[in-house]
Amino acid sequence: MRNKIKEYYSEIPVQENGIALIIVLWILTILMVLALSFSYAARTEIYSTIAFRESIEEKFLAEAGIQRAITELFYHQMYKDQTIELEGLDVWKTDNTPYDIQTGGGACTIRIMDEMGKVDINAGSEVVLKNLFVNSGVQPEQADIIVDSMMDWKDPDDLHRLNGAESDYYMSLPVPYKAKDANFDTLEELLLVKGMSPEILYGNNEKAGVIDFLTVNSRQRRININAAPREVLMAVPGITPELADTIINLRQNSIIDSPQMIALPPESLNYIITGEPTSATFTVTSTGRSKNKKGGYTVRAVINITGQDNYRILSYKSPATTNK
Repeated sequence: MRNKIKEYYSEIPVQENGIALIIVLWILTILMVLALSFSYAARTEIYSTIAFRESIEEKFLAEAGIQRAITELFYHQMYKDQTIELEGLDVWKTDNTPYDIQTGGGACTIRIMDEMGKVDINAGSEVVLKNLFVNSGVQPEQADIIVDSMMDWKDPDDLHRLNGAESDYYMSLPVPYKAKDANFDTLEELLLVKGMSPEILYGNNEKAGVIDFLTVNSRQRRININAAPREVLMAVPGITPELADTIINLRQNSIIDSPQMIALPPESLNYIITGEPTSATFTVTSTGRSKNKKGGYTVRAVINITGQDNYRILSYKSPATTNK
């Protein structure tokens, strides 16, 4: 019997044994590839789920920051004239000062900026506008084009400024449209103006944009130096970087009630006002961050305080870009 079995196996060609081995190896290879693919897909799905969860958490943190800011604005309106500060009950500043709020699962950074500390694109000075653009990195020649085109965009006539543009220019574009010949309603409308670009308005990875320093809500030609951030202060003729820092340091502890408090140069006086800002409209920027994460989700809202416990949201952008 043993001899018959031995004879049977000895009759199987060696070549067929080799083919069978190769087939087995290929099957094992395919199974390994499939297993690795499933493992990679599962891991990718897990990471995607974690990233999505963190994004949602950051969004909720940012939205919670907006609500916290609204509460602080009510408190600010009620107690902004207080002479004695109670510990833990400080009135938040409305000059874009960052406030960090820590929670168990993350944090949010909140900034409140009074609209009277910004440059109004409908009522503001052309000189201040140009300085703001140039200080942000725009070439002077392009800044002239942008400012003149902004003026042409909102004036009621069809007359061109030296570097401006009217409907005849815009109608010659691949996607034609007419100049508005009326005031700007939103800051995003600036993207329709000759010379303006998303990089100038919103900024990029290398430099900040100007959107945080512009408004359509103050309706004032002059800027309140008690609310203006450093970038806006330095756009005012006569205010040097050193003087801007002096202003910011001084107003940390007291309201600047007169130009004499900081020895403002004469050329600055036509562009600024002093005293407690009387605006009821504020931009709130809130960035939520997961624990140990640098990025975050940003929400920006323009809030109008209409009473002791009433407010209106004039605009709400989620997600929003941020310069900070």
